Amino acid sequence: MKKMEKERELLELPCVLVERGRNPVAELKEWVIRKTAIDAQVHEPVLEGKYNAGSRKKKKWIPALGFRVSAKSMSARISPEFSGVKWISLEEAKKERLGRKAEWLRVLK
Repeated sequence: MKKMEKERELLELPCVLVERGRNPVAELKEWVIRKTAIDAQVHEPVLEGKYNAGSRKKKKWIPALGFRVSAKSMSARISPEFSGVKWISLEEAKKERLGRKAEWLRVLK
């Protein structure tokens, strides 16, 4: 959960831009470890969608993949920009207030 002004919290997902030729699994694992200190194990892709990398006015859609992620230990040391970490299903995530990097979940079936 990401802290916002006025005591609001938004669901934010680990979102990593992967340059051509780089390994998306390694990039995502590194981000999760750096931001949460969770020893993440990134598995197969389970979601496929598009993410608006532009602004709301000038959209620039890029492909987005969602991976199944598990952890050896469920405890986390989160970075200050987040208020907490919770493990939830896709159905539960769609019911949350979504942050900008998680909005693409709404269009998944």
